[in-house]
Amino acid sequence: MLLSVDHVTRYFYDQPVRGVVQSHRLMPSQCAGQKMIRWKVSVSDGQMGGGFRDGAGDWVQGWTVLGPVNEITVRVTGQIETVDMAGVLRGHKELTPPEAYLRSTHPTEADAALAALADGLTPAQDALAAAHDISARVSDAIVYTADTTNAHTTAAEALAQGTGVCQDQAHAVIAVARHIGLPARYVSGYLLVGVDGAAAEAAHAWAEVFIAGLGWVGFDAANRCCPDDRYIRLGSGLDSPHAAMIRGIARGQGEESLDVSVTVQASQTQSQTQQ
Repeated sequence: MLLSVDHVTRYFYDQPVRGVVQSHRLMPSQCAGQKMIRWKVSVSDGQMGGGFRDGAGDWVQGWTVLGPVNEITVRVTGQIETVDMAGVLRGHKELTPPEAYLRSTHPTEADAALAALADGLTPAQDALAAAHDISARVSDAIVYTADTTNAHTTAAEALAQGTGVCQDQAHAVIAVARHIGLPARYVSGYLLVGVDGAAAEAAHAWAEVFIAGLGWVGFDAANRCCPDDRYIRLGSGLDSPHAAMIRGIARGQGEESLDVSVTVQASQTQSQTQQ
């Protein structure tokens, strides 16, 4: 599939800030399931700094905006050719060992209720089946419902209220997988939403679980599937903050607000969605 992306993030400050420094994970992953045709990241009045590829294989790019400034626009445009790999991440070079993703973080800490979702699972006998079961159980336990959580909601909190968004469901899958000894991580990217109205957010997220002998396999509990050719993978991390597309800090007292819009279009089918 040929997917086109137009992703705009606007930051607003109620009073001018002296400057902004940002770190981006906005470049598509280099892997067998996707091929970059064209891709551009721009920052209004921004100066591109240094960049590097981290241990997880993600490209991290620094940007600086000199103030005073009241508004900053980060825009991503591009086109990616994707192939359905049945959720398996192949051809992706990284140095971080899978065992590093067994470490729990605040958003992914498993409480008693999350641990209970693992009851009866036997990862030692069939890790892949266990990972599929985890994703399905999370889909049932945390019903996708927009605007019921926020960026700081933990997996345990989302499970307790029974609703959440893709971020919460990914965190829950990660928490349960780690609880039973399966390395798991958070993945950020984009999703083409079909005419069936499948749930998705402006910036979509899912989990990857490491299966010995197979590698990293993606699980999208929000859409009850493994990522296919509708997905564009950007980067990964221990949790949502660690894998954030954009991280930054502003120098000044201005209160920050933001507006995000994403359009993902399938060029070959003319299927389009506004996320």
